[in-house]
Amino acid sequence: QVQLVESGGGSVQAGGSLRLSCAASRSTYRWICMGWFRQAPGMEQRDGVAMIDTDGDPTYSRAAEGRFTATRDDTVNTFYLQLNNLRPGDTGTYYCAAIGRRCYGTIRNFRADEFSTWGQGTQVTVSV
Repeated sequence: QVQLVESGGGSVQAGGSLRLSCAASRSTYRWICMGWFRQAPGMEQRDGVAMIDTDGDPTYSRAAEGRFTATRDDTVNTFYLQLNNLRPGDTGTYYCAAIGRRCYGTIRNFRADEFSTWGQGTQVTVSV
């Protein structure tokens, strides 16, 4: 089973940017779906932020649309989430996750429990 390790979190002021990385322990297959989720402070629920589906198409939550960009580089087994124009409401622990099968559609239609493999998370803190 593939293992995922996130990095790139940190503390920034509102309007700043961060780039999150998710390194997979072995070659990722182009047909699996990769998602990014955020867990807000004090909350148990993990909300979908972005996903790259089997066709390689990225989709985003309404809050992330236009500010975040998800990409993947299979040559280095790594997925990325570029966070721009960050807001205090973006604060939380960000997780990358994988569905080990083909999937299609938008992150808005997927639940966290549909993803079978998770990284350990990386903290993003945005101050005013």
